Amino acid sequence: MRVNETPKFDILIGGGTLIDPAAGRNGRFDLGIADGKVAAVEPDLSQAAARERIDASGQIVVPGMIDTHAHVYQHVTGKFGLNPDLVGVRSGVTTLIDQGGPSCMTIGGFRHYVSEPADSRVLCFISCYLVGGLEGHLYPDLYGPHGVNPDHTVRVAEENLDLVKGIKAHAEIGGQSRWGMEVIRIGKRISRETGLPLYIHLGQLWPTADSAPIPDADELIRELVPIMEAGDVLAHPFTRHPGGFVSATGEIHPILPEAVHERGVHVDVGHGSHFSFDVARRVLDAGVVPFTLGADMHGYNVRVPDATDNEERAANPFAGVAPFNLTIAMSELLHLGIPLERVVAMVTANPAKLLRMQDSLGTLLPGRAADVSVLSIDTGRFLLSDNSGAEVVTERLVRPLFCLKDGRRFEADSPFVPPAIAA
Repeated sequence: MRVNETPKFDILIGGGTLIDPAAGRNGRFDLGIADGKVAAVEPDLSQAAARERIDASGQIVVPGMIDTHAHVYQHVTGKFGLNPDLVGVRSGVTTLIDQGGPSCMTIGGFRHYVSEPADSRVLCFISCYLVGGLEGHLYPDLYGPHGVNPDHTVRVAEENLDLVKGIKAHAEIGGQSRWGMEVIRIGKRISRETGLPLYIHLGQLWPTADSAPIPDADELIRELVPIMEAGDVLAHPFTRHPGGFVSATGEIHPILPEAVHERGVHVDVGHGSHFSFDVARRVLDAGVVPFTLGADMHGYNVRVPDATDNEERAANPFAGVAPFNLTIAMSELLHLGIPLERVVAMVTANPAKLLRMQDSLGTLLPGRAADVSVLSIDTGRFLLSDNSGAEVVTERLVRPLFCLKDGRRFEADSPFVPPAIAA
């Protein structure tokens, strides 16, 4: 920058490969940022004046990533809820959707103690159950029709539409054995009255009721799908647990591709404890590709670091922490053959559409908030494992380096960001 020259940009990210599916960009572009917003996207801004220059050569620059399935109602949901910024900006993710943590009774605490203090943007799909996500839904008797107040939930959702972007419910055989599909129908009523999408958990979560006959997991899918409407979401398509996309005979339910391709029902990976490479291959081979990619991290599938870890972590910052985050889930989808640009769309443009926030999130068009994620794609031999214990060796590992949220930089230094581990 020449003496007395006024900088055009606060930050200039140059030399990277920019992948922005919503804007139709995939190539070498420079990104200029000013006043917390995207100011310019051009093939070459190397001569522009900037206060700070970031060399992204050899790196991937994408719109700020959006995790559509997080559990970050820390403390209130017990061990279940993680720190939002460890899952968010400190993992290279700028926006989080807490799936079902807050309810109509606890949304105030979520707003004031989680969403507002966080550096990450933290939104939610409100639980249709009064108890929300307390202790990770460990107590099934709290989740029946008696534990739902649709009128209260509708009112609270409508009063908090800046945070509440959908409705969360569970369709699984433990609940079905107790209450049939009544809670799902109530959840759909809440969804219709608020005009918000209904997000449905699939895969057995609770044990079946002792007094009930053995439930038919396939019948659950046949009853559930007609309730779903365009824009609603089925989660955990790759689960190996009963009541998922794959039937007891090992085939994908034929009504599911129809729901996705003809009726506009969306699919979210909802990785978490519901990911099987074998099931994923069956679902993908049937032509069902998820619309969004939620990591579904929570305190029961990753180990939360605490004060007792300090000494060991001083020598190894990843000691005792499960090596999993959103970019590991992205790496698994790449290994399964989904192209990189489509995987990027699952964590940028597509979730922005799901949230009906495509006018503000999910792309790096000039004038938008400067939410940017910068990634490395390491090459080598890397070991990945699923929830059944099956392992695969992949040649590409996606890793977050840093992100900008409204133009403010955050390093990807969360203990949930794993180091590259060669097989």
